[in-house]
Amino acid sequence: MSKIVNIKESYPPGDFAIWIVIYIELLTFGLMFLGYAFSRRADIELFNASQSVLNQASGFIDTLILITSSYFVVKAVNAVKNATYENIQASNEASSRWLLAAIVFGIMFLVNKVLEFSDIFSQGINLSTNTFFMFYLLLTMFHFMHVVLGVVILFNIRKRTKIGCYSEQNCRGIESGALYWHLVDLLWIILFPLVYILR
Repeated sequence: MSKIVNIKESYPPGDFAIWIVIYIELLTFGLMFLGYAFSRRADIELFNASQSVLNQASGFIDTLILITSSYFVVKAVNAVKNATYENIQASNEASSRWLLAAIVFGIMFLVNKVLEFSDIFSQGINLSTNTFFMFYLLLTMFHFMHVVLGVVILFNIRKRTKIGCYSEQNCRGIESGALYWHLVDLLWIILFPLVYILR
């Protein structure tokens, strides 16, 4: 009977506060995406010409990096959710390794974006260049900051796995961090085709 109660209490996963954060972030980015779409409709030729300057391969690599990183986070959460009393430490160690992989891929994303921004700025492009680049820089830099925060969150969760903090009954913390990271991934999956590919 207690097992059934535990299963019911684990849904939705994570803390209630993280769901409020997710809804606010989705609303914020949603409004920015709508602003981009309406502005693009008003001047399609400008947006298409400006879009051709972007490195689509770099954006695609970023997408693969974040999707892979999210997979590692899923593995990290599953490791502790499948832990029993006898193997809590081993499960936390496995989770720690998956989180380290996710963090490394998150840093790879940030490095790739810095290189992309450097290339854009070296061409003399900035927020005031035109409407497209204003949206491009605002959206990608805002998302960049979310990835930075996500990496910090994963790093702190990993520190807790090192001391065996998580188990099947105590996994809300790692679930909340995972939810935030999946949000970051989802936002990029929408942002990439919208800004880099859609014509």
